Amino acid sequence: MAEVGSSIARRQISELAPSDIEAIKHLKQAISQGKHWYPALLEAIRLWDSIEEDYSGRHYQYLIANEAFDWLLLAERLCEGIHHLIPQQERINLLFFDQPPMELSTDEFKKLIGNAKYQAYLNYLYGIFMERLLILTIAEEIRKRKRTAGLVNEGNTIDEAYQQLYGDSEQELAQRFKREKCYLRRKSMSLSELNEFTYWLFKKRLLCNDKSRVASDTKKALLALHHYLERKGQTSQERS
Repeated sequence: MAEVGSSIARRQISELAPSDIEAIKHLKQAISQGKHWYPALLEAIRLWDSIEEDYSGRHYQYLIANEAFDWLLLAERLCEGIHHLIPQQERINLLFFDQPPMELSTDEFKKLIGNAKYQAYLNYLYGIFMERLLILTIAEEIRKRKRTAGLVNEGNTIDEAYQQLYGDSEQELAQRFKREKCYLRRKSMSLSELNEFTYWLFKKRLLCNDKSRVASDTKKALLALHHYLERKGQTSQERS
């Protein structure tokens, strides 16, 4: 997150940095003193510095391409140490369904995690989460057109969506991405590589397409996000 602030240091660690230790300490103390665990968690996220770490046999990549912040992944990591202090269902709802236990305004959320992390979170929201929604939306448009045309075999609509959005197949784009980043030519990608690949596609689309095309695709992604949030709200009501 060097481009948007210094609240996350550029370092990979196997041992906790002092600021990360302070974040965990703050989280536990705040909860033990009666503070609700969710705002305490967000404050701990603000204090956290490392962009990636190896913890409990797993690699966590919190900052993708040095720009996009996956705050829920860091929340998952921090919850590992306080799972006995918070209601299990609330933790599951947040980490698996993106359903926080309390409603916060945008300004409140931004204040709690800090401006730098919030700006990097927006990069993740638009460059990774919404980009994936856009791919699925275009694939569904292609599928509907084929059904309307009476085609029985729909084929690989996801790959056709990649062709329409980025000008090449998913496989060729992935190979090009790995060559550019000097990554191993494995058939599969790790979660962090997949996130970085999606963000790479997002930036490629913005760079290669004209403004009207970008605006049209952005509108589709925003509409898909609106539908997603509506479904999430309905699920939250049913769960409560």
